[in-house]
Amino acid sequence: MTYLQLFSLPNILTLINLFSGCLGVVFLFNNKWELVPLCILVSLVADFFDGFAARFTKTNSDLGKQLDSLADVVSFGFLPGAILFNLIGTTTHDAPFDAKLWVAAPGFLVSLFAALRLAKFNIDTRQSDGFIGLATPAATLFIAGILLIHIYNPYNLADITNSAAFLYTTTVIVSFLMIAELPMFSFKFKSFGWKGNEIRYLFIILSVVLLATLKFAAVSVIIILYILISIAQKLFTK
Repeated sequence: MTYLQLFSLPNILTLINLFSGCLGVVFLFNNKWELVPLCILVSLVADFFDGFAARFTKTNSDLGKQLDSLADVVSFGFLPGAILFNLIGTTTHDAPFDAKLWVAAPGFLVSLFAALRLAKFNIDTRQSDGFIGLATPAATLFIAGILLIHIYNPYNLADITNSAAFLYTTTVIVSFLMIAELPMFSFKFKSFGWKGNEIRYLFIILSVVLLATLKFAAVSVIIILYILISIAQKLFTK
């Protein structure tokens, strides 16, 4: 393999995803929490366009697929787990580090299940046009939304999301959804016409409305909407 193939445009975008995820972890553990959602956004954009670039430049490769999963396990596995670890840690207040460690450690359950989900995705041939289970970027967005609520406290929602019970429940549910046998639609547009993309356009329109009305509180709500629409699509398809 040549250096040109190694550092192809898709691989560079994937490495940007990984680099941004690493920065997010650094900011998180250095109390620069307001910068973490920005790092997640950069990782999401890079992750979206690396596949697009691979198809456009016709440079799909096994290396790119493996690199993509390795980057995702950091940006959309370790980072969201670290967010939950830190958020749960804030509920222990001035407890000693040893006590805080064991109380907050379950937050990394999301990281473990994200790794399982990514490995499962790599060998699951059913997920070419859609997803089975909640994709790791969507799970990360939901957790990033909780972090935004913690930082900016829109509509005083932090009173709810800052509780240990809520954070533990979120950890368990998100972890389960990532490996659940639940079909979910993807955002791979084969064409930009309305026919065949009705669900995608409906979701985008509703998401814009939620962002305009709920601001930071909308991020997690949008992921809940995504899950509900996917469930409704499965039921109506049957």
